[in-house]
Amino acid sequence: MKKIIFTEKAPAPIGPYNQAVLSGNTLYASGQIAINPATGELVTDNINDETQQVMQNIAAILEAADMTFENVVKATIFIMDMNNFGAINTVYGSFFNEKTAPARETVQVACLPKNVNVEISIIAVQ
Repeated sequence: MKKIIFTEKAPAPIGPYNQAVLSGNTLYASGQIAINPATGELVTDNINDETQQVMQNIAAILEAADMTFENVVKATIFIMDMNNFGAINTVYGSFFNEKTAPARETVQVACLPKNVNVEISIIAVQ
């Protein structure tokens, strides 16, 4: 059985998908981009602020599922320019305890929704 997770503290879906789905004790969160849920505007002033907004959106979804970043077991980072990897990694890493950080892959892609620079999805387990 699956439970749809939704919070107004993260951007509303812009297509036929949900912010996250809880199946059993596993949370599958859709990829998050840097949309500020309060304004609906993209945060793309710089890669640090953009990544920070992405991670805040993920935090809100985790909170709605009664989880934290400690529950995250897998992350996928999609980036437009691998030259931004260092800055993205620094912001991303600030949300995790390095000793218990999740498995992860980072891939450069040709294009992301709304032409953003970074999108991150996660899987978390209670």
